[in-house]
Amino acid sequence: MNRFSHMFLLSLTILFSSLHADVCKSLRKNTLLISGNANIKLAKKIAYYLGGDLADASIGKFNDGEVSIKICENVRGKEVYIIQPVCSNENQTINDSLMELFLLIRTLKRSSAGTITVVMPYYGYARQDRKIRSRVPISAADVAQMIEMAGADRVLSIDLHCGQIQGFFQNIPMDNLYASPVFISYFGNKELHNPVVVSPDAGGVDRADQFSKQLARKGWDVGMALISKQRAGAGKIKDMQLIGDVNGCDAIIVDDLCDTGGTLIRAAELLKASGARRVFAVITHPVFSCNALVKLGESVIDEMVITDTIPLQGQVPANITVLSVDSLLGDAICRIQGGDSVSALFQ
Repeated sequence: MNRFSHMFLLSLTILFSSLHADVCKSLRKNTLLISGNANIKLAKKIAYYLGGDLADASIGKFNDGEVSIKICENVRGKEVYIIQPVCSNENQTINDSLMELFLLIRTLKRSSAGTITVVMPYYGYARQDRKIRSRVPISAADVAQMIEMAGADRVLSIDLHCGQIQGFFQNIPMDNLYASPVFISYFGNKELHNPVVVSPDAGGVDRADQFSKQLARKGWDVGMALISKQRAGAGKIKDMQLIGDVNGCDAIIVDDLCDTGGTLIRAAELLKASGARRVFAVITHPVFSCNALVKLGESVIDEMVITDTIPLQGQVPANITVLSVDSLLGDAICRIQGGDSVSALFQ
């Protein structure tokens, strides 16, 4: 590259950085960021990335456990972003988080907020996305209806468990962001040996395929493999079979979430038994119920890379690396505020 080309690219970089800064400055004037109690740490990171602070709000509980909310700033005509994953943490249940979100939307609606955007990094109840037996709810659709009827104008989430959840919102846009750029930036700088991206089931093939393509753009020659599972019931795996070759390769299991960790650990053991050199796991949402963290720390998984969409509860094992999605969500908020394309983040 000659000097002129280098200077031209540098000028463009400075220009786009300046434009990005201008957009973020306008956020401080026209926008309020409000966080529920589900993941305050992530909300503060997003606010810092955008160059501002979280709005002053008091969100707690009455003596009988009912949610107590008071917004301590004027929201009339403002563009408000509620940052609240529907998840549990050390102090509250997933249902507490959902009720906080619902009442926050209603409070802002009654306070004449201009627009209300729900930034929900983790969409709780997403796994109940269809009616698989008689007399059960389609909870993912019911949560969508609850949020929409409360008065939200837009919903922003990351790596939905299934894409059709976007269709459960009838009258408002629902943006599904992908955490893959965060992971690719991390793995693109690692020393990988014949990497093979592994889908843990047939439903995750598209997700694994997209991940492998993005990794290939970093210059890696990437293979693909699939784990076929036979279930004995809900949450119980009868048998696993590997489709593909991982012998002498670094295997990277890609999935949207990990709950108890049992299935993921069995998949890693299968890959090791099939000759995998190292086994990595890429998981967006660390649900980690029961004693999942302990089991994963003692597993054959060499490194598990997760994001901070859900706060971790307990001691984090040495083989788990946490990456933040603050810049991903911050850039998406800037684009929504500026009327720019959100999907352009992933092109």
